[in-house]
Amino acid sequence: MSDLKTAPSRGAKAAGATADYLDQRTGVGNAVKFFARKVFPDHWSFFLGEIALYSFVTLLISGVFLTLFFVPSMAETHYEGPWPSMNGVEMSEAFSSTLRLSFEVRGGLLMRQIHHWAALIFMASIVVHMFRVFFTGAFRKPREINWVVGFVLLILGLAAGFSGYSLPDDVLSGNGLRITDGVVKAIPIIGSYLSYFIFGGEFPGTDLIPRLFTVHILLVPGLILALIGLHLFLMVMHKHTQYPGSGRSNTNVVGYPALPAYAGKLLFNFFVVFGVIALMAGTMSINPVWNYGPYDPSPVSAGAQPDWYMLFLEGSLRLMPGGTEIMLGSYTLSLNVIIPAMIVPGILFTLLGAYPFIEAFATGDKSEHHVLDRPRNRPFRTAFGVSLLVAFGILVLAGSNDLIATHFHMSINDITWAFRVLIFVGPWLAFLITKRICLGLQRKDRELVLHGHETGRIVRYASGEYIEVHKPLDAHERWLRVQHEAIRPLEIEPAEDSRGVRRKGYKADRLRQRLSQLFYEDRVEPVTPAELAAAHAAHGHHDDHAVETPHGVPAQVGAGAPASETAADERNH
Repeated sequence: MSDLKTAPSRGAKAAGATADYLDQRTGVGNAVKFFARKVFPDHWSFFLGEIALYSFVTLLISGVFLTLFFVPSMAETHYEGPWPSMNGVEMSEAFSSTLRLSFEVRGGLLMRQIHHWAALIFMASIVVHMFRVFFTGAFRKPREINWVVGFVLLILGLAAGFSGYSLPDDVLSGNGLRITDGVVKAIPIIGSYLSYFIFGGEFPGTDLIPRLFTVHILLVPGLILALIGLHLFLMVMHKHTQYPGSGRSNTNVVGYPALPAYAGKLLFNFFVVFGVIALMAGTMSINPVWNYGPYDPSPVSAGAQPDWYMLFLEGSLRLMPGGTEIMLGSYTLSLNVIIPAMIVPGILFTLLGAYPFIEAFATGDKSEHHVLDRPRNRPFRTAFGVSLLVAFGILVLAGSNDLIATHFHMSINDITWAFRVLIFVGPWLAFLITKRICLGLQRKDRELVLHGHETGRIVRYASGEYIEVHKPLDAHERWLRVQHEAIRPLEIEPAEDSRGVRRKGYKADRLRQRLSQLFYEDRVEPVTPAELAAAHAAHGHHDDHAVETPHGVPAQVGAGAPASETAADERNH
């Protein structure tokens, strides 16, 4: 029986000819082969970065629609439209076009709310993704530059959110711009000149909305797109990090190939994210500017908070006591604005952005890392990250002190003073408690490796001795708890050499040693093969009652781990 061959269709021929044309002129075929063989680990936390990417795509799609109808002008007009309470009210063209978008353009309100919810989720996913990277040590060599890229993306996200939030020119956004004007004017010497430059004159001026519009739709999105491309390029170049486990090392990636499995999952995740944002936009109202009215500096009320990612700055300003101004000649140094609006955020962001380099300096570690840390195995880093989150959370709550006072019928002065104390005490307590928890979990891991899981089964020997039978860990569990490297404080050479001459660079080495002691002096060493052998020898007379495991006798600690994964294995070349 002869084989029947079906002639390719005209569409298939056209697609093949097009692919061949592009491949001969761009070499795209090699790129497709490379990405098709690229392996990605499968873990839910890696989805956090995808949420940020898909939220940004949603922002671009909805932003293009809004740009077609929004009028970025501060020219005065009188509103006439379907919202009766605003008829005849004098307002800017920006606010008037926002009302038209909300009530007259088909789908305009839905798009406005999709855009706003996507912005909130974009910032939230960036923050959570960054702290996933932070707590697992994914910023270590060779990914320090990628950490800096992600940090700059966070700053640009704040700029994009603030500039877009201010465009409608309503009372709420106008109050935020008024605070911004005050912060800018508090800058010594150049503050007033810088304010005139930004606002095109005395606040509010006539040029701010058009300038913010240009920043929001052109400058910041362009930079974000470029940095996202760089971020993804560095991720592909460095390989993907993976969580510790048997069969996973710094020389491989255990997971699924990009095509077809992972590509289909990425596409599905995009539609999930877009669908959730659209559902939120269709059912949950956000930023109803028609209730606020156009910007007017006279109305002041409780409940005027910015979006959550800027609320920490509002809280910092509210916590700062008044009366902290210093006269330097003819200049007034407004510490009550400079400290909360510049110094406090500057400290928080500087520590976050520079942390990978500080940790590398403290450890002296110059090797590459592609396997992630378990947060419990890096107590100082984990405690430091939690303390930053606690400080951020306290500032966010402080930014809502008026809402807390009105909802719970409490004194706003008492609430403010409580937060003033907490901003100093809370992060410190969070650091100590988190560090002790991490050390306790490490001790628990040692106990499990040496003695196994408690079974609750009590056995009595003929001698009258009672023991509890423990279930030994299988090879996979044991490897997870002993695979991490034990990092100890650095040892340095003495201050003087054998001839009594003071050594150059001793002060820098001493600083590095103290920093290393701060990081790693409190630690729990992982179980060594010798300790495990001694523990087995001590419990040898209990072996007759040991619980059998499905994997048999576990492998020796430190000797390696079984590679039982069925997924693809990507090797370095």
